[in-house]
Amino acid sequence: MTSPHAVDGLLIRPMRADEIPLALDWAASEGWNPGLSDAACFSVVDPQGFLVAERDGVPVATVSCVNYDDRFAFLGFYIVRPDLRGQGYGLRLWQAAMAHAGSRVVGLDGVVAQQDNYRKSGFSYAYANVRYGGKVATRPAAAQSDVVALGDVPLADIEASDAAVFPARRRAFLQAWIEAPGHVGCAVIRGGLLTAWGVIRPCRTGYKIGPLVAHSRADAEVVVSALLSGIGATEVFVDVPAINPEAVALAESLGLRPVFETARMYTGPIAPLRIERVFGVTTFELG
Repeated sequence: MTSPHAVDGLLIRPMRADEIPLALDWAASEGWNPGLSDAACFSVVDPQGFLVAERDGVPVATVSCVNYDDRFAFLGFYIVRPDLRGQGYGLRLWQAAMAHAGSRVVGLDGVVAQQDNYRKSGFSYAYANVRYGGKVATRPAAAQSDVVALGDVPLADIEASDAAVFPARRRAFLQAWIEAPGHVGCAVIRGGLLTAWGVIRPCRTGYKIGPLVAHSRADAEVVVSALLSGIGATEVFVDVPAINPEAVALAESLGLRPVFETARMYTGPIAPLRIERVFGVTTFELG
């Protein structure tokens, strides 16, 4: 548990749930384009995991390091106010976040320019995630009859599928993500088995698809078709592991183009993941 503490006038403390939108506003200013309902979803994971650094009662930096379980945490929202950078506030907040993680392996999606700094803090490069975006030029074929609403799929099945592609079980987060206002999810069920599922959500600009998990590109395309059916000609974004060529091909087939790239990095070993099933990362901020 992270306790408030002040050194040299800098107070570092956990954010309340109603304060998390500040981190999203700052993320939006950095061009990260968060979802409209992200704050409520993020707050259920780890109530102590969002930290703010304040000076004279004014926020100067934010970071999140949410502990998913006893072995894994994910770091995001590492932002220092642009006019206050270079004064050491970020480093001290970073240290508090890593202390909150304790002995857990920590993951992050860091901007490319900061990779060397993350390496100095004990992170190792795993692979690149690339955000693809734009107006969809070519939509996949119409969804087939085996598509169902994600809310009709047993949460245990979704959790099991997610556990194959993410280093920790995160049932509470998945439930919040699926049920959040504006989020629409669908799934493909073949032979009684969940073979693909995904969520689309409104963001500050356009929509993001994530997660998008599928046993094959064909099933991923079916999910994408269903997710896109309810939106008009607006911008769509999907964050794709660059090491999954089928996911890259799917994004490109939609007419989307690379927007920016992040580095997925970890401080230690994680269980093997089925990255070939990841056609869209859930969120850069929480993994």
